[in-house]
Parts: sequence; structure tokens; C-alpha cells
Amino acid sequence: MVGSKMAATASIRERQTVALKRMLNFNVPHVKNSTGEPVWKVLIYDRFGQDIISPLLSVKELRDMGITLHLLLHSDRDPIPDVPAVYFVMPTEENIDRMCQDLRNQLYESYYLNFISAISRSKLEDIANAALAASAVTQVAKVFDQYLNFITLEDDMFVLCNQNKELVSYRAINRPDITDTEMETVMDTIVDSLFCFFVTLGAVPIIRCSRGTAAEMVAVKLDKKLRENLRDARNSLFTGDPLGTGQFSFQRPLLVLVDRNIDLATPLHHTWTYQALVHDVLDFHLNRVNLEESAGVENSPAGARPKRKNKKSYDLTPVDKFWQKHKGSPFPEVAESVQQELESYRAQEDEVKRLKSIMGLEGEDEGAISMLSDNTAKLTSAVSSLPELLEKKRLIDLHTNVATAVLEHIKARKLDVYFEYEEKIMSKTTLDKSLLDVISDPDAGTPEDKMRLFLIYYISAQQAPTEADLEQYKKALTDAGCSLSPLQYIKQWKAFAKMASTPASYGSTTTKPMGLLSRVMNTGSQFVMEGVKNLVLKQQNLPVTRILDNLMEMKSNPETDDYRYFDPKMLRSNDSSVPRNKNPFQEAIVFVVGGGNYIEYQNLVDYIKAKQGKHILYGCSELFNATQFIKQLRSMGCDAAEGNDVSVVHAVAGGHADVHVEVLGMY
Repeated sequence: MVGSKMAATASIRERQTVALKRMLNFNVPHVKNSTGEPVWKVLIYDRFGQDIISPLLSVKELRDMGITLHLLLHSDRDPIPDVPAVYFVMPTEENIDRMCQDLRNQLYESYYLNFISAISRSKLEDIANAALAASAVTQVAKVFDQYLNFITLEDDMFVLCNQNKELVSYRAINRPDITDTEMETVMDTIVDSLFCFFVTLGAVPIIRCSRGTAAEMVAVKLDKKLRENLRDARNSLFTGDPLGTGQFSFQRPLLVLVDRNIDLATPLHHTWTYQALVHDVLDFHLNRVNLEESAGVENSPAGARPKRKNKKSYDLTPVDKFWQKHKGSPFPEVAESVQQELESYRAQEDEVKRLKSIMGLEGEDEGAISMLSDNTAKLTSAVSSLPELLEKKRLIDLHTNVATAVLEHIKARKLDVYFEYEEKIMSKTTLDKSLLDVISDPDAGTPEDKMRLFLIYYISAQQAPTEADLEQYKKALTDAGCSLSPLQYIKQWKAFAKMASTPASYGSTTTKPMGLLSRVMNTGSQFVMEGVKNLVLKQQNLPVTRILDNLMEMKSNPETDDYRYFDPKMLRSNDSSVPRNKNPFQEAIVFVVGGGNYIEYQNLVDYIKAKQGKHILYGCSELFNATQFIKQLRSMGCDAAEGNDVSVVHAVAGGHADVHVEVLGMY
């Protein structure tokens, strides 16, 4: 968890990992230091199951659990009749049909069927009928609902899904032509995952949400689902804590449901911290970054084709100490730290080589022999630390490659300039050069970078630019190669919120007068940082963090005073915005309906560092970077241009247009 960790707490990552290990152990608690050999088995999962497992368990850990093969449910699989199979899949029609086919084909010795979400009675009967028809009833050993329908990426961060995420995307929720039935499906999908999250967490939250938004629809449905489960005492999923002491054992957590529409600038913002930059400029998802490494030109006649680019994948995991320490650091600091690690490794490596050479490689002279006795202990220590040293080298190479790839983007696109300029716009600081100059600069950024910058300006401006100014900006954007579709949508969105007058306040940045970091400017550095600004972040709360702070600390604030209050444990649900409990919360979950990003996550991490003993989790319906978000805005702009000029947020507001304007009252 973010913040200082209580002794008896288990993070959501630990809880989901324990649940998965128990499932792989035939739903019997997994004992860490058991001496017996594991039972060898195969794991059959669908894409959803694969996405849940891959950020939490490595191939080695699966092998330690006895998993000899892990295969996709819908792949061509050969029969292995003497081995048990553990299934981990969503209870969809397609998946059930394939599992029934496996039973008919007698693929495995026995079947342990685990469903990511609860399976309906009718589908359970389909499996029972297939087992009967295939004379395989005795082979179906166990059928379990696992309630694990969410993906944990960090100790304190989760996302609902990676597969079919367009079903719960910002666009899906905010489409002007969405039908009530489609909206119900989207909301039910989100609520099912959130319910699974709280079952795994082992806690029933107090729920707060803004009115008249998709977040409110989620809150109402989640409150109802939790309430129904608690009422059925015999089958309630919240009566015991299977993992020992609950994380929230002293006080229930607060769940703050916020709508993406409260802040559309942050998802478009160029960033400056390591993890958020990796997500923004590289191919990074489910904690894995994929890099293309150019292999140069082969030594062959002139005009020869360049070698194909090699694709390399790196997992950025909790055991990577460098990543854990620096993922929230400003990029120049990361470059400096990689350089320091490299120098430290070289010093250790030289010491090992020196000691090895003393051990007999330098002849039999007296000096070598006398040094031998002095250095035997040192060598033993050095050799015993070799595996650790090699792992350190692997991580240094990994982060050198990743940071170099990020740096190439920063320099090629002048991302430091964009970051600094956007921070000034968002914090209402005086700008040192005109926006038109930045957009018109052919050497600064891609067309998408320019559009992101302009949208942030347009969203953050208290007064929209005049028609004449707007035409000038649009011409500059078009000349730079930008599609104006995202602006089309943002104009509609902004027009709907125009009655609101409170501007959003964002973070601000300072630039160190000393300029660039000295270490990374050394000639021996791996990173040529010349021309890149050494910008230092100054902690300011983003809108999502500010909302959380108000609700967690029970502060009175016009921004959140009207938020609805739900307590699923109360006998009667009452429509109230008045919390019964006036004490500040120690634990909270912030969930963004409509998509989240690493910038908000990092802002919450930084915020909670100063709050001794408090914990925050960040979750979102989908995790997108600016490229993915602007693609959705582009589609919505095209929809608007094609004549769907219904209010862009009417669907979300559920018709409560007047209420929604208040929610958007941050711009």
C-alpha cells in the first residue's frame, strides 16, 4: 500500500496473489515452505484470466506451484489424460461451450473449474449436463466462483479489464447515442468488477460519489449488490476473512467514485515522472514494456536492407528495486540514478576480477601468496554475492535501455518544453512564449503533442478564445498536420459546462537555476541530457486528489459537499449527502469511472506520503495513455460532426443536465 504499512495488513496485490495460489493449489490454502512435491497440473485460462495472472505470477512461480503447461482455452490442445486441469475463465457462453467440449473429449484426468466472476445457475446446469453426457461427473472435482474480475498492477493500483476495454471506455459511457440498455450493460460490467474487488479486499466500503454522473449510477448499483449479499447471511462473502487479519480491520474504507469528466486535462498532459513517461511514450501495459531495438545495417554491399528491428520485452515488477524506488521520480533523477548504479556495479565487478586474478592467476610470487590469505574471505564474500551482482547488472541494463528509449522521445519531441508549458497553463502561471508559437514550431513535437497542448489550454481557460483566435489556432493546428476531431468533441463538452465558473487548479513546476544535473552531463554518462531541462516537480493536488482529500479528511468544500453517501451495511438505504460518521478515514479507494492514468496515480502516491498511517488505492475502469484517450476523443468528435449533436454528456447525466453542469464546475 501507499504510505506506511501497518504490520498486519495485506495489499490488494498480496491478496489477489494469495487467492490465485490457493486456486492453483486446488482451492486449498498454499503453504509456502511445504516440503512435499507439488501436484503437476495444467492451467487453462482465457485472455481475461491470462491478464489477471500475468502481472502477479511469473512462469517460475507457476512452475513452483506445479503448473507444467499454461494454455489458452480456445487454442488447439492435445489430450493429457493423466494430469488434472485447473481452469480460470470468465463464465461466458463461448467459454462454457468449449469447457463442455473438453469434457466430451476426455482431455484431462480431472477438472477444477474456476470462474473469474460468478457463474449463473443456467450455465452451471449446462456444464452438469455436459459432464453427465460425457460420463465425466466424477472427474469434475470442484467448481468455484473466484471473484477475481480485476487486474492488480501495483500494491495500490488496479484496473478493471484489459480485454474488451472498449466496452467500459470513456467513449462507451459518453456516447451521445447510447441506449438505456447499453448503459445498463456498461454499468453492470463495472459494478461486477468492483464487487469482486471488495470481496477480495474483504471489506464493505462507505461509498461517496458525485451526483448526476456515471459514477452515481455505479454507486447506486454497487450499493444494491453489496446490500443484497450482506442480507443473505448464510452465503455472504463478507463474513470471514480468509487471509487472516483484514487490511481494514479497525475501520471501514471509503470508496470515492469520480467521473472522468471532472478533469479531462490530466489524461492529455505530458508528464515528467518515470512510470508515467514510460506509459506515455512507450508500449507499456500490464507492467510489461515492449521496445524496438534497431539492429543497424549488415556489413554487406551498399544499398543493403537494414536489419529488422528486434523486439524486446521487459517486466517492470515489484522485485525490481530500482523501479520501485524511482518509478515516481522526475526523469533527470532517474537518468542520474541509472548512471550511479552503473558506476557502483563497475566498481564491484572490478573488485571481483581483481580478487580472482590474485587467486593463482598472478603466478606464485611471495606477494601473491601473502595477499591470498588476506583476500580469501573477501573472495568468498564476492563469489557468494555474484548472483546478486548479476541480477543488479540485468536491472541496470534493463533501465538503461528503457530510460534511453524514453530520452529519445523527450529530445526528439521536446517533451520537457511541453510538460513545462502545460504546467504553466494548468496552474494559471504567466507564459513565456505564445501558444501559437509552440504549435507552429516545426521542431517541437508531433501533431498529437500539439493537439494535446491546445486541448489542455482550451479546457483550462476560464474564457474560451474568441472565434477569430480559435480560427487562427485551428489553422496552425491543421498546418501542423493535426486532426481537429478531438477539438470538436471538447468544444461540445466545454459548452455544456460553460455555466460553471470555478477553474480547476493543477500542479505547478519550477526549474532549477543550476540547469542540468551534473552527473548525467559527464562525458562518461550513458545519457546525453544536453538540451533537456532539469524540471523539478512541486507537489500540487490534481482534481481527483483534491476530491479525495475533502472526503477522506471530512472537509467541508462546495466541490464535494453535495456528494451522495451510501452505507451498504445500513438496514435502509437513504438518499443522503450527510455522512453519519464524522471521523476522518484512514483508508480510501479512489475509482475513476471513464478511465484513469499514471499521472493521477502518482499524484495520489505523493499526496499520501505526508499522511502518516493512511492508505490509498487507485482504480479505474480502463488505464489509458494520452494517445489512446485522444483516439477516443477523435472518434467522439467524428460522431459529433456526423450530426449526433445530442449533448455530449446527456447519456452520463441520465437526463440530469442541470446537475451535471455542477459536477463539471471545475473549469
